[in-house]
Amino acid sequence: MRKNKIPIAMREVVSVIEVDLHELGRMVVRVVDFLSLDLPEFDVVSSFERAIQNCPDFAEFSRDKKDNMVKQGRFLLQCAEKWFLTTGRQPMPMVVAVLMFVAELNQVKVSIEDVASELHAGIATCRKRHKELLETLVKVAQVLPWGKDVTVKNIMKNAPSVIQYMEMKSRLEKGKRRKSLQLVVERNLEEIASECLRSQVEYTSDDCRIEHDAQYFDVADRNAIVNVSHGNLDELQISLECLSNSYSNFLSETTLMKAMDDSGVDHRRKKIKTLGLLYKNWWSGNSDLSKKLSFEQILQKDVGINGLPPSFVVGQLACKKRQEKIRVAKIRINDIMQSPDALLGDKNDRYFVERLQAREQRLREINRRDLNWEDYVIEILLLHQVDGEEIEQGHYRRLLDLHVFDSVSVCDFSAKENKRS
Repeated sequence: MRKNKIPIAMREVVSVIEVDLHELGRMVVRVVDFLSLDLPEFDVVSSFERAIQNCPDFAEFSRDKKDNMVKQGRFLLQCAEKWFLTTGRQPMPMVVAVLMFVAELNQVKVSIEDVASELHAGIATCRKRHKELLETLVKVAQVLPWGKDVTVKNIMKNAPSVIQYMEMKSRLEKGKRRKSLQLVVERNLEEIASECLRSQVEYTSDDCRIEHDAQYFDVADRNAIVNVSHGNLDELQISLECLSNSYSNFLSETTLMKAMDDSGVDHRRKKIKTLGLLYKNWWSGNSDLSKKLSFEQILQKDVGINGLPPSFVVGQLACKKRQEKIRVAKIRINDIMQSPDALLGDKNDRYFVERLQAREQRLREINRRDLNWEDYVIEILLLHQVDGEEIEQGHYRRLLDLHVFDSVSVCDFSAKENKRS
């Protein structure tokens, strides 16, 4: 892609010239070092745009729909960059993950195997990135009023609401006072009156949602919803109790209308189980994240949560796990090194017998415990007086070479020298 100065994935080059991937990578590194080239960063957004235009599964769709999908994918990809889901990783699996998400969002049936094969990405890695994307969106959805019910299994049904919330957050400026989601989603007194007094309520074709609900996510058009002003409300002289009763009746009527089909069968129980709010024309594309931004600009945007790199999170969890293993290993070593003779006391003494039985019980528990190679390595390092903070880093091979095998070789060398002398 020298003409457009867009870097392409090395796997795509390998599929054309049919050489080993690692061999090509070593050659690229040699050429870059020899010519002192300054290679541009891999453009994930451009790769997504090129993929959705060239993928055969999307060839039959109109240009407008493709443009919408490109904007949605661009928005999600740049959110993924903000959440560090692409940091230090192969970029194409994340492109496949976002492409699959956007396709499902627009009710396009594609196979992740076909898309991964088309973009020369590993299928297992693509599935993992797709799962990470869904899990992150579930975390974003927790701020919604129904967020506690959103899971990875039903996130696609709630995706329009979540993306609208993310768009709203990204459009808010840092210096201004931000309204909470509750204030944005809930209707105020004027909106309740306007909705209750409205003579016509529009429903979608499937009668399972109100079309006007989506507008409460739009910050720019929020004030345009109200049809009843303060003056008109004062002239009507409606009491709060009357207004509350009217609104309750309105809610019960709309719930009943949504729960009944043409045959008059009540499906309210079935509707409750189906989580998610689906809207017509839920995608606005007004956020700056729908345009291509630099990484610094992306970091300045607020999309609901600020994620940490997954590798960093995994490393912290592994470090805590090693800390627990070190603590248990120290207890195990102390129990084994403390012989029964070290327990001073009369064997006929009841306290002495209880201590001895407790020690034997701990040893039996240690023997029953499932110990793996890591537990034994940690135990060896502790016996060689290695600091626990060094063991927490998990560089076992280096520590073994430095403290165990190196000390053994030094002892052997000293013994040979003593024999010679």
